[in-house]
Amino acid sequence: MADFARAWRTGKPERSARISFASPELLWKVLTAKRWELLKALCGAGPVSIREAARRVDRDVKAVHGDVTALLSAGVLDRAEGGGIVFPYEAVKVEFLLHAA
Repeated sequence: MADFARAWRTGKPERSARISFASPELLWKVLTAKRWELLKALCGAGPVSIREAARRVDRDVKAVHGDVTALLSAGVLDRAEGGGIVFPYEAVKVEFLLHAA
């Protein structure tokens, strides 16, 4: 309702990016605990190198590179101009619906 009220007052809806997964299992396969930690470190940081991202989460560069590759493939991260990576969002909302079997 708050989004509707904001759009009504300003005359334009707030746009947000959405990334969908076919199942919760696929969501958790892509957004592992280590990748989630990486996203938290990159949120609002602007463009950074993979080496800098690894330093921020205190992990091996090779392991972070693998996680970055997976997150780039899923569309969660973007390549920055001039090299490096960027998490172009200020916030993340994870939402899924669990149905009874």
